[in-house]
Formats: sequence, structure tokens, C-alpha cells
Amino acid sequence: MQIVGKEKLKAVNQQGYFIFGNHTQAFGDVVLPLRIIPAGDYYAIGAQANWGIPILGKFILPYFGLPVGRDFKQFDHLVKAITKVISAKKAVVIYPEAHVWPYYTKIRPFPATSMHFPVALQAPSLVMTTTYHQPKRGKRPRIVVYLDGPFYPDTSLTNKQAQHKLHTQITAAMQQRAATSDYAYCTYHKIN
Repeated sequence: MQIVGKEKLKAVNQQGYFIFGNHTQAFGDVVLPLRIIPAGDYYAIGAQANWGIPILGKFILPYFGLPVGRDFKQFDHLVKAITKVISAKKAVVIYPEAHVWPYYTKIRPFPATSMHFPVALQAPSLVMTTTYHQPKRGKRPRIVVYLDGPFYPDTSLTNKQAQHKLHTQITAAMQQRAATSDYAYCTYHKIN
């Protein structure tokens, strides 16, 4: 695996920040940020169902995971936890596509509300796009991960407008990088 653009973290290393990534590796997306961010600075938002996955749920998520709540009380706990992480100058990783599509080479639509936390906390965001390329041997693709940004919320706009603007910037960066993928290990077809 190759990581391109890791030097972009220098622009945000004295503050808390968010990283948005495309969700294309079931286990890899959990450990990939550990190649980019120090383990003590990494937290990821995840569905509560992930805590039931062997190894992932027992050994990794208890240290790095922030569970999405099922009700308003649990959501309030998530908001407080993310605020604390960002205040402590650490990173929160978000996979806004929500569900993993292994080796998918495009960016799936995700809502502008995914940008709620960076806008509410006035924190910068980076984009982490996983791309797939022709292998030198075998069938498994070579993986190249690009980091882009940072992107900052526009404080001259309302929160909703700022979310839409940030969403547009982050989606465009992800789509531009995803377009460099030149190898489809898996193909997806819509079933009618």
C-alpha cells in the first residue's frame, strides 16, 4: 500500500481534525488510519453493530471507536465524545458512505449532514481516498491512498450552507482521486 500526501497533516497537527474516507475495505478501513495517524490520536465513528465483529469489535474498536447512537441520549454522548477528541487535538475518521463496498472504485453519494461535526466544531477536514490499480502480479489490486486538504468550514455561511459547501469540496476531492483507479477487482451491478 502506498500513501500519497501524508505531509498535508502538518497543516492540522496542532489542532483536532476530521478525515473523510471512501469505505472500500472491511477490515482495512479500520487499520488504514493507523498508517497515517499515531494510534493515540485516532478515533473512528462506527455503527454499534461493528462491536460484534470478531477481533474488530473486541480488540480494535474499544480503543479507537466512537459508536453512533441509536437514540438522542446516545447521540448526545457521541457529540460530547467527538467534542472532547477534537478539543484534545486528535483526529476523527468518518466513512460517510456508511456501508463497505469492497474494492469499489467510485464514490457513492452521502448526505451533506455528514459534515455536521466539522462545521459545528469549526475544525478542518482532510480527505482519504483509497484507489485501486493494476497489480504487478496476481489478481489483487495495488492500493494507493491519497490525502487531500485540509478543507475548512466557511464561517461566513449558515451552518447548513457551510455543510453543503464542505460536502461539495470533499466529494469533489474524493471523486477526482477515485477517477485515478484503473483496475476493477470487483464489479457491482444494480439489480432491478
